Amino acid sequence: MPDSRGDARGAHSGARRRCIGPSREGLFDGRDRGRDTVSRHPVNLTSENTAIVLDSTSDFPEAKARERFDNIRVVPLHVLFGSEDILDHVGISGHDFYERLRSAPALPTTAQPKPGEFLRAYEDLARYDRIYSLHLSRELSGTYGSAVQAAGIFGADRVRLIDSETASLAVAMLALAIERRLARGTSDAEIEELIDRFKRDNGVVFTVGTLEYLQRGGRIGKAQALAGTLLSVKPILSVESGVVVPVGRVRGRQKALAEFRRLFEEATEDRPGLRVAIAHADAPEWVEDVSALALESRPLAEIELVENLGAVVGTHAGPGSVGFFWFQDD
Repeated sequence: MPDSRGDARGAHSGARRRCIGPSREGLFDGRDRGRDTVSRHPVNLTSENTAIVLDSTSDFPEAKARERFDNIRVVPLHVLFGSEDILDHVGISGHDFYERLRSAPALPTTAQPKPGEFLRAYEDLARYDRIYSLHLSRELSGTYGSAVQAAGIFGADRVRLIDSETASLAVAMLALAIERRLARGTSDAEIEELIDRFKRDNGVVFTVGTLEYLQRGGRIGKAQALAGTLLSVKPILSVESGVVVPVGRVRGRQKALAEFRRLFEEATEDRPGLRVAIAHADAPEWVEDVSALALESRPLAEIELVENLGAVVGTHAGPGSVGFFWFQDD
């Protein structure tokens, strides 16, 4: 999915640990001595002293995020139609972007933010003691690498870098889960446990109108095996360990919805705290159907986000795509 040029993964691409830099006295108290020490001496983190930075592939537009939270910033990636540089979720509406994508003679390119763009976001949040910087999988983009460079300049002891190992609204859901804990007061250990559990337990399934865009953008991964199928066959895809993988293929939209339902019911139980999100690429007709199947299957679920796939994710997924995300957050 995201950026098709300027990949800065480098030496970081094989590492799974998400924290960089030494502990900061009074903030990462005891962290270098192990998690048990942190648990015995929790540092109280709140929305007053802790901020969150996302990149725009979270598909949580900054204008909406900041209506709800003063402590969030969203750094946009770039979409380039030739020499025209458009900021993701800022410079063009979802519908207008997909209309342009459908008629474009060539696929636009996408680019990660420069380290300086992340640095400006961190500096804007300098009044906060801690910043959690949450990003899409480094296997899909060099965006995480740019954030690492910026954190090194700003002060790695104040920025907690997280490779979410996923993309789109799944990253936004992790941010909202952290915000819920900050609202009541939390600790390093609790947030670390949340992030680990989120990586293990969050669900994402999506389908695309055509595999053409994933193929052309080079983000098809193991789903390459589904290429070349008939137009009426819809691939069912997921993201595992940061990589797009095939789940199956079905014929037609109704069978795709049935497969969404089956996967959702297999992975969840009907109990409070089940959160759901839906993202679509100029395909609003999917939203009502996916919302209905989620609530029919799990009446206690809460649909917490419905958003357009932004220009960067949409460049690679293509118009007509829809993503279905869930996480049990008790």
